Amino acid sequence: MAIWIGVDVGGTFTDLVGWDDVTSRVRIHKTPSTPANPAEAILHGIAELLAKLDAGQRAVRDVAHGTTVGTNALIQRKGGRIALITTDGFRDLLEIGYQNRPYVYDLHRDIPPPLVPRTRRFEVDERVTAGGNVIVPLADQEVARIVDAVATTDPEAFAICLLFSYLRPEHERRLGAALKDRFPDKAISLSSEVQPEFREYARFSTTVLNAFLQPVMSRYIESLAGGIGAAFGGARLTISHSDGGLMSGALAHRFPVRTALSGPAAGVTGAFEIARRVQRPNAITFDMGGTSTDVALIKDSVVADSYGSVIGGFPVRLPMVDVVTVGAGGGSIAWFDRDDLMKVGPLSAAADPGPACYGRGGSQATVTDANLVLQRLSPHGLLSGRMQLDNEAARHAVDLVARQLSLGTEHTALGIIEIVVANMVRAIRSISIERGHDPRDFLLLAFGGGGPLHARQVAAELGIREILVPPHPGILCAEGLMASGLSESFVQTIHEPLSFHGLAKVTSCVSELRETARRWFEAEAIPTAQQRCRVSLDLAYERQSFELSIALTGEVELERIEIPADTEVHRHFLAAHERAYGYSSAEDPVLIVNCRLKAIGLRPRLPVHEDRSQGKGGVRPTGRREVWFDRAAPQPTPIYLRDDLPLGARLTGPAVVEQFDSTVLVFPGDEAMVDHAGNLTIAIDR
Repeated sequence: MAIWIGVDVGGTFTDLVGWDDVTSRVRIHKTPSTPANPAEAILHGIAELLAKLDAGQRAVRDVAHGTTVGTNALIQRKGGRIALITTDGFRDLLEIGYQNRPYVYDLHRDIPPPLVPRTRRFEVDERVTAGGNVIVPLADQEVARIVDAVATTDPEAFAICLLFSYLRPEHERRLGAALKDRFPDKAISLSSEVQPEFREYARFSTTVLNAFLQPVMSRYIESLAGGIGAAFGGARLTISHSDGGLMSGALAHRFPVRTALSGPAAGVTGAFEIARRVQRPNAITFDMGGTSTDVALIKDSVVADSYGSVIGGFPVRLPMVDVVTVGAGGGSIAWFDRDDLMKVGPLSAAADPGPACYGRGGSQATVTDANLVLQRLSPHGLLSGRMQLDNEAARHAVDLVARQLSLGTEHTALGIIEIVVANMVRAIRSISIERGHDPRDFLLLAFGGGGPLHARQVAAELGIREILVPPHPGILCAEGLMASGLSESFVQTIHEPLSFHGLAKVTSCVSELRETARRWFEAEAIPTAQQRCRVSLDLAYERQSFELSIALTGEVELERIEIPADTEVHRHFLAAHERAYGYSSAEDPVLIVNCRLKAIGLRPRLPVHEDRSQGKGGVRPTGRREVWFDRAAPQPTPIYLRDDLPLGARLTGPAVVEQFDSTVLVFPGDEAMVDHAGNLTIAIDR
């Protein structure tokens, strides 16, 4: 027996899914998060999950983990004390940045100060040109001088960022080796390893963030891995990274910045797997949790990706799923701005003290409190009644807001919901309409604890006609971790015109990257039958500041990589540019900036864990309650249990479908049906 476990730590709950690969049994579990020490909830939750699987602790083979520890450290600026070493003359690059103002209309607000103060930034006498030629060699005495200088600042970690080191990494490696000899217990980040590609500020910023996170993430991973090893024998810990794949704990030690979007990326992976099962190539993923909502786009069975983001005010350039996050969740607090207008979020009550209805000391009205007042949530509590809710506390919190608005309690609760829906709609517009995609051509795939509760209003605002709710929407991020394979991305900057000769250089580059990927597969002990890769190019018009990523292959075996003709690549670039910016030019020259290869180690697929019979008759509700859907009046609404709905079951709204990890709201006139895979598909009545 071998147990595979996926664990996603959220702001309110820690979600777990376990799979016995011998009996094919799948069990899910949810336990309150422990923000002060996330590992506590993880270890406790795994033990409870194993009891559900009737498995011993030594049966655990693999624990895949999505974490927000790195993200939270960046946002709160609670990382390590760093020393930065850079090329002579580039000490102030972190402050110069892009020379733009993130808050154009706020004259009193400046860009965030750099994570490394000027007193801990050191210049070294060396220089490499843009062509990769060394014009100022790095002398041994210069290395010794720098090592002595940085020692005076007592850093916890080092970031080494030299100009054009992605072409010639030798100088960075020599400095790193010298620092390792002098400070064997300190973390060292080389920009030629963290982000070895063109654009120095993005590379410098990403490397500094990596060094900033190394002390924090190293302690966390060591603590968690130690706890898992002590409790569950030889179980392997893997960590989700921002492009939707998994990496070993050792790589997470070296490159913690890759975990910046760990949890949201796992959710998109899980949603992609659901869309694949029902053969829906176009979907918008809508993941609403306790603190935030994450949305992403799946177009033609391809998850949109990106190679740049801003986290905590700092640029990060790494491969990542193109997720947009907005501060709108079940714990989002209703508050009044200086203009006396009510806002909802981004401030959240989180897990502690949580919404007022949790009874843990929270007193401000939240989205969850509003849903409870409207009777959309069960008055018997969450987690199938295991987590009791305080109805009176929720009503009192919303009443305080209602008095300030001079409205009734229920109408105020509806207003809170409408505002948070508007915030989530704006996020979806940013990944769809603003990028040339019509949301009406997509399915809305709703998950997270709050997604199915708000999906209908979000879909109606965007003109989307169909909603799909997975069998276990509140656990989908954890299921996504189970569906993820080990992956690693490799990149090489080319800077060649898009032409026959340029693609010849790409072919040579792909050969080198393929050998690098092969060594990675061997190091991770991934069998040949499970090895796959994808190749893409970053293209831009000459003198353009931003690139578009163009796929050259699908997911193929290493030996089956085929590079298309330059005319075909050019055609795909023109189409992508037209879609992204609204125009393209077939005459202007195009530049190949980077060549990328993503190596993927496939994992066993999680089985479709629905054993329900085919429905032939009507389904009886377990009860009724008065639910508010609009401002007119509450409606008597039947309540159903998701586990009671057989395959093929049909419901006509109004209805509320309750389950262990979420609540699905079916509006009056809408039609809901359980499909062959156990998903609940809702057709919106127009």
